[in-house]
Amino acid sequence: MNLKKYKDLLFQKIKNQLTEWFEQDKQEAILNSEVHRFLHSLKGTAGTLQLGGLQQIASSLLIKVENKQGEHWPMNELRDFLYDLIEFSYEYEHFHEVEEKIADTRKEHVPVIQLIDDDISMLILLKDAMESKGWMVLANSDPIKAAEQYFDMRPDCLIIDLHLPHKNGFQLLEEIQQHANKKFIPKIMISIQNDRDTRIQAFKMGADDFIEKPIDLEEFLVRMERHLDRKKIFDQSVLIDELTQVYNRKFLQDSMQKSLDEMKRNGKSFTVAVMDIDFFKKVNDTYGHLAGDRVLIGFAQFLKDHIRSTDTLFRFGGEEFIILFPATTDIEAKEILKRLLQEFSKIVFSENDAQFSVTFSAGVYMIIDSEIAIPDAIKIADSALYEAKKNGRARVESANKIQVAQMKKTLHVSVIDDDAVIRTMLMRILQNMKFDQFELNVQVYEDGLKFIQSKRVDEKGGHFLILDGMMPVMDGLEVLQKVKQAKNAKDITVLMLTGRKSEFDIAEALKLGADDYMTKPFSITELEARIHRLIQRLN
Repeated sequence: MNLKKYKDLLFQKIKNQLTEWFEQDKQEAILNSEVHRFLHSLKGTAGTLQLGGLQQIASSLLIKVENKQGEHWPMNELRDFLYDLIEFSYEYEHFHEVEEKIADTRKEHVPVIQLIDDDISMLILLKDAMESKGWMVLANSDPIKAAEQYFDMRPDCLIIDLHLPHKNGFQLLEEIQQHANKKFIPKIMISIQNDRDTRIQAFKMGADDFIEKPIDLEEFLVRMERHLDRKKIFDQSVLIDELTQVYNRKFLQDSMQKSLDEMKRNGKSFTVAVMDIDFFKKVNDTYGHLAGDRVLIGFAQFLKDHIRSTDTLFRFGGEEFIILFPATTDIEAKEILKRLLQEFSKIVFSENDAQFSVTFSAGVYMIIDSEIAIPDAIKIADSALYEAKKNGRARVESANKIQVAQMKKTLHVSVIDDDAVIRTMLMRILQNMKFDQFELNVQVYEDGLKFIQSKRVDEKGGHFLILDGMMPVMDGLEVLQKVKQAKNAKDITVLMLTGRKSEFDIAEALKLGADDYMTKPFSITELEARIHRLIQRLN
């Protein structure tokens, strides 16, 4: 007997019940007896339909319900309690006939590849092929948007089609090459135009490879693996930051460990300082990323010229720098940095007939425990940096004095999806995510109109939207269009979840400013990893 029809009906019943519970606006709690009846029925039916995994989940939950103290379930507590059932139901609905194993994408340090091509068919094909390898692919069809995303997301590899609207691949490559001429990122040009002059021109302009269309996917993936391997070896071998020519974070780890080892031998404490250029994003937005690079180079050179010969300077990432002050107290380091701040703020930068000055904020921490973990020491100094920014910027604070716990920026995360099951899963996933730089403020919305009416995007700070592409009342693309027209659009990152296979709809989402997209159905594990990596790369 074919049981598929009855299995599908059972999972639809589960979804209907969960939606009924979690969609109720007025009811704040669910009777325990109601949950018991639901699970008891589910256990019996799952066994009859030979759904062993579902029967096991229902049995386990039923035991806990029978032992529960109290007659009611608070809504949030019930969501967490039934999460395994929710996830199992979603996976069955979308993947019970899918046999292939999805690549493990939970690794945090998988390569990030930026793909730029206005041929949406090719873009979708290459993105799917590369993501099947476990790589994260950011897709762009607009070269102007692509350039902005390149500077913001810092990909490990870049693939550019030669023929693009508004700005061809050569022009885009030249713009990026000017920005990244001291940083090694493999750049691959793809084109149906494969004559000798075109290939030579691509290599002259900084391309590391040239691949002719139509593309042999197997060969393409092998060549991509080679480029990513070269990038990994290069990153592991260098100790100098390519742009600023100061030590990088890899050498910071070695240097701090040596300082801690020396401290164990002679008992001398030392101080670590974390510095951050104030309003650096505003410099990039106002004068361009090349101007931002010149500010970074100028800042690094200023520090190299003015710190003591015994001190060591490192670029930690972005606009953050670290100085190690050997045999120095936090009070002494603070006085040094205050003097540097006063002198640096007098420097005038010139860009396109405009002149401006910048300042920096800093946090210092004197290390007195030789057993402290290096990441913990940096986090404590960084907490003092956060305090300096909170207190008005252009100042230096000591973690030893203020004794504050690590402080984080707030990132407003909004889930906009009409499917209650997906909203519930995403809420659980996001609530369990931890980031060094962000505290997540998560809200869910069942349709786009409610999200727009909430004025959520007007809240101060960064925003990360997980937006369903097809919803009643207000379509996801319409929501995206409104969001990207907001005054703070540059602070809003959008991940589109779409069940649409249409190339037109994907092209429209990218055109309107979506930063990434995933096509339903998707693996929960893959979605979780994608969200984590996108947020991790936000400044």
